[in-house]
Parts: sequence; structure tokens; C-alpha cells
Amino acid sequence: MMCLERNKMKQTFVVDLKKDDEITEFFMAKSAAIKLGSNKKQYLDITLGDKTGEVSAKKWDVADAEVEALMDIHEGDIVKVRAQVTEWQGLTQMRVLRIRKAAPTDDLEVADFIKAAPEKPEDMYAYILGIAESMKDEDLKKLSVRVLTDNKEKLMYYPAASKNHHAEFGGLLYHMKRMLMNGMGVCQVYTDLNRDMVATGVIVHDMEKLDEILSNEYGISPGYSMEGQLLGHIVMGVKYLDRLTEELKFPREKALMVEHMVLSHHYEPEYGSPKKPLFPEAEVLHYLDILDARMFDMYDALSSTEPGDFSDRVWTLDNRRLYKPTESGEE
Repeated sequence: MMCLERNKMKQTFVVDLKKDDEITEFFMAKSAAIKLGSNKKQYLDITLGDKTGEVSAKKWDVADAEVEALMDIHEGDIVKVRAQVTEWQGLTQMRVLRIRKAAPTDDLEVADFIKAAPEKPEDMYAYILGIAESMKDEDLKKLSVRVLTDNKEKLMYYPAASKNHHAEFGGLLYHMKRMLMNGMGVCQVYTDLNRDMVATGVIVHDMEKLDEILSNEYGISPGYSMEGQLLGHIVMGVKYLDRLTEELKFPREKALMVEHMVLSHHYEPEYGSPKKPLFPEAEVLHYLDILDARMFDMYDALSSTEPGDFSDRVWTLDNRRLYKPTESGEE
């Protein structure tokens, strides 16, 4: 996997490509195949991409000696290409002159090639684990630390959804961290809230998305697992917590409360929750979840909207078109 520390900065993105430029740059292979042209000569047909978009590329007249190496390029591989930027039927393309797979020593930044959370997974995980380890309730602390440590490997890259909010590299951690930050602030206002219960709810509420959603190491999801489609992460989460709390010899009332928080955090039956929240910490968890999801969708839609204009309709926000004000608030 590519490292997350920025060492060698990618200079040219798909959005920057201009006809007649010659570039040497890294891209992610979105698809790749050796094909036979009308002249009976082999060529590489490859789609290259990064966080800004995709571009079709061809390497013409592939020699037999090149075929084995080129056939080793698969979807999701990072490749270094030297290419000329061309145009075909009004669309930007690239004529590849040389191509090779990236090596570990290239020290690339994954966020250049895919949609990714704006913070490093290691930092987000450390923040969340720090909250868990600071809990005064020993039962909730033991449960939260166990859940985080058992799932650390997947948490480093997993998205929070196949599509929609936080469907990005490290998206689940980013969602959890921002919910925790808001949750700790809410507990300072509503001081009767059990801070450790709120934090535990945030940590466990979406953890079974790691088994509900399918994802590669870049946080790109092709869809859902069989169990995810048949049960969903809420039911899977209750089953997981029921097993784990029994193993940890958890007090039964406390275990049921944590399970109820998972069960009720979507609030409505049509969104997967058969019960609405029945105590304050569960109610708070729902609003922390919906607030972060909606803010993500709003900022995502506005990121590609010009100041003083309205976004495209956002179906996750009731098909609203969002307004992006100018810097001064005036046209």
C-alpha cells in the first residue's frame, strides 16, 4: 500500500491535462487490457485516473516482449507513465510511450489518486483510541478498546459507505472522529449525559460496516457482502455486541443499553432501526450521526459549486439544491 506521509508530490492531475503536453506522472489504473487493433498489432487499452477524474490512454504497437509485464497491470494498480496528451472526437486522451507499475520506493500519497478523508488514518485512530482509554467506566472502556484494537487493520482504510456520505479512504474513521468531537462538546452542555456511554455508542454504532461493506485497500467499495445485504450493519452490530459483551462478562443492563444505541441510531424503521432511542445518550447518538452525514453531503456538493450559484440536486438531502455564497455575500 502507498504511504500516507507526503514525500513526492504528484504534480499533474487529470484535470490539468492539455493537448500536446508531454508528461511523466503517476496515475491509478482503472481498467487495463491488451487488445488487437485493425492492423493486427497488439496495443494496451488503459483508463488512468486520480482524485480529479479519469482519462483514456493507449500504448500502441505493443511488442511480444512487453505483453507479460503489461498484463500484470490490474485495476487499482498505480503506474508511472510517460505520455503525450492527445485529443480524439473532442475528448482528452493520452498516447503512452512508457509505463511501469509503481514501486514501494516511489513513496506516493494515496489521497492523490482516490477520494480520501482529509486526515491521516493513524492520527484519527489515535484520537478515538485516546477517548476510549480515558473512560472512567471500566466496562465501557474495556469494550471500546477491544472493538478498536480488534478492527484496527480495516479501520485504517475502510469507507463508511459504498456510496453517499464518507464513501472514501479512511471515511469510517473520519465519521467516528467528528462524531466524537461533537459528542464531547454536547456532553459539556448537557452535563447529565453519561460521557462514556455517548463515546462508546459512537465507537461501536457503525463498526459492523467493516463486514457489511466490501472494500479494497484504497477504500473503494464495489458493493455489499451477502450478510450485509441480508442483515445490514445494525443487526450485525447487535449480534457482534451480544457475543462480545458476553465474552467480556459485561453487566447485562449496560450491554443492552449499548446494543439499543446501535439498534436505534437510524431512528426510523425505513432506515433500518426497529426501535427509536429510549434514553438520552441513544437520542444524542442519532443526532450526532445524522449531523455529520448531512454536513459531509452538503460540503461535498458545494465543493464543486461556483460561489453565487446553486449545486446540483442532492438526493440524500431531499433533492435540495444548495447555495454557495460569494466571499463577500454579494454578487
